Amino acid sequence: MKLLDGKELAEFIKEKQAHEVRGLRSSHGIVPKLAIVMANNDPVIDVYVRLKQAYAEDILIDTQIYKVAVDEVAQTISGLNDDKSVAGIILQLPLSDTSRTDELVKRIAPEKDVDGLGSDKFFTPATAMAIDWLANGHNISLSEKKIAIVGSQGRLVGKPLMKLWAKYNPKGFDSGSDLSELKNYDLIVSATGVPGLIESDLVGVNSVIIDAGTTSENGKIAGDAASELYERDDLTITPTKGGVGPLTIAALMDNVIRASSMKKAP
Repeated sequence: MKLLDGKELAEFIKEKQAHEVRGLRSSHGIVPKLAIVMANNDPVIDVYVRLKQAYAEDILIDTQIYKVAVDEVAQTISGLNDDKSVAGIILQLPLSDTSRTDELVKRIAPEKDVDGLGSDKFFTPATAMAIDWLANGHNISLSEKKIAIVGSQGRLVGKPLMKLWAKYNPKGFDSGSDLSELKNYDLIVSATGVPGLIESDLVGVNSVIIDAGTTSENGKIAGDAASELYERDDLTITPTKGGVGPLTIAALMDNVIRASSMKKAP
């Protein structure tokens, strides 16, 4: 078994980003700032936000956390849209009221929508970009792979990745599909949030598995890949921790840097 470790790649990217941010600060007087809006009291979400905040601080991106009720999100985003000191805004998902997700993410100004979820006019959504970086960083030739994306209608991963990899003709599946066909695919990306969904009998020999599905199960973060997959010697697979996650944060910060760079004088 070969592990697709994202930590080392993320560290390499992080060093490059720190250099870019220092340049923005010293040469252009630009202080990159990210605003994170939260409307859900969930300890797992708190962990993700702390990781983003710590990464940002390491590369000298300022962060501000706004913990508000769902009914206050629209007003908070409106104020941040108007705040010239804020380069990027993310609405941390899921919300406590998921029915309002579409409405609220679309309120973020496109030039500040560094998650690319309300509008991808300026920025590729971070997790899709992270998966692309992970594949390329491990020299996986996408043009030579038959690709399946499970959870292809998902806002955070599936839809953006289907678009990003459109030229490779990926086949989309959802968690309720007949997944037996997956055995015929060389590369499987799964992002459903259904723990253990991708079982060993669904995966062909010498396949590549990128697990981008996360959910909270009994207070622990669980992925889509069943534990039995890690007992197989023939697979190339993301580790249970340190695969897509570190690169997702790196990709988000890359978008923040790009948003900040837009402030440069022409």
